[in-house]
Amino acid sequence: MSIYKLGHYIPSIGEGCFFAPDSKVIGNAIIGDDVSIWFNSIVRGDVDQIQVGDRTNIQDFSMLHVSSGFPLIIGKEVTVGHRVTLHGCVVGNNCLIGMGSTIMDGAVIGANSLVAAGSLIPPGKKYPPNSFIRGVPGRRERDLTSEESTNFGSHYKSYLENKKLYLASNSFERI
Repeated sequence: MSIYKLGHYIPSIGEGCFFAPDSKVIGNAIIGDDVSIWFNSIVRGDVDQIQVGDRTNIQDFSMLHVSSGFPLIIGKEVTVGHRVTLHGCVVGNNCLIGMGSTIMDGAVIGANSLVAAGSLIPPGKKYPPNSFIRGVPGRRERDLTSEESTNFGSHYKSYLENKKLYLASNSFERI
């Protein structure tokens, strides 16, 4: 893991976090408690701030970046799937962002929502809580059922357990 100061910005890192050895956190980034940032992911807070809420996981090959005037704010207990790009947007608590999705500047994903794999969320688009969003461009299909919301919103828990395994493992060594 590499943490980089940029100018006068030094990333703030919470307690109990796991950072894969090849992940990078740069500049104006605030990382909450029990966050995991997995292999080859980049958190680049250079032209605005990035906030990652407690117990959130950022999976492999994801890119978190910002534009001037568009901070990136990710809520608590969010799962960000593999190869996701989050750019200057807001993701509410307990969301699941599917693999390969892109969410662009000024977009807002309401709490307890699911963005299906491969979706493209256009700049400035706003979705209410409990939304099932999919497609290119992303469209709100419907409300999530209570059961879906619970299942998708709890996905982060498996990554908390996986994070503990990696932190505790003496066998996680480069060979």
